[in-house]
Amino acid sequence: MSITHLQPPAIDTAKLGKVAVLFGGASAEREVSLMSGAGVLKALQSQGVNAFAFDPAERPLQDLQTEGVDRCFIALHGRGGEDGTVQGALELLKIPYTGSGVMASSIAMDKVMTKRIWRFEGLPTPDWRLVASADDCAHALAALGAPMIVKPAREGSSIGLTKVTDASQCAAAYAAAAQHDPEVLCEQFIEGEESTCPVLIVDGQVQALPVIRIVAPGGNYDYQNKYFTDEVQYLCPSGLDADEEAEIQRLVVRAF
Repeated sequence: MSITHLQPPAIDTAKLGKVAVLFGGASAEREVSLMSGAGVLKALQSQGVNAFAFDPAERPLQDLQTEGVDRCFIALHGRGGEDGTVQGALELLKIPYTGSGVMASSIAMDKVMTKRIWRFEGLPTPDWRLVASADDCAHALAALGAPMIVKPAREGSSIGLTKVTDASQCAAAYAAAAQHDPEVLCEQFIEGEESTCPVLIVDGQVQALPVIRIVAPGGNYDYQNKYFTDEVQYLCPSGLDADEEAEIQRLVVRAF
């Protein structure tokens, strides 16, 4: 695996003050958050940052203010961490935090709202149906064709996701998704390679970083392969054609 390393600017870590790393939480992705948060905490402390762990499932956020926290690194996953709620609370507490703000976080966590905005703006996104029953799911399959993806509208890490190839699978797929969210999304399946492209704001300018191509066993980048195996390859440089990589970066910046 090849990774492009970007040299961060030198920072006086003492000026960062007291940093709370928010991880854990009460979402379905708590286990993943505990792992990523522990990694973030270790990295910050290794660089001399005065960082400590803070689990919102075990302590009220108000404690951040009473303990004189200067800023937060959000390593929470899923609802209650990525959906704008924690971001809004930190705004009210006047504590700076990492990542996107309230509006962007709220929209991005809601797949249906995100797709509506992308379609309005002319950005390509697979066709979809929002369904409220197993019968609706079967009708969506007839409209979208097989295979079809069924998943919670406001969940992450591929939790509650099913790839449906036949109408007989719709009831179980709908139940698996509805267990996590009353809003269930049926989405056209797009076959092809998977890639991801981070975005940063640097000196006020939106900048797409290099594309990372994801090669998962059998093309299955699911919960298990994302977090609990070492078999997934993350290729950077991506190996994609230069024009294709540039087009991905252009679309990512527009979506952002």
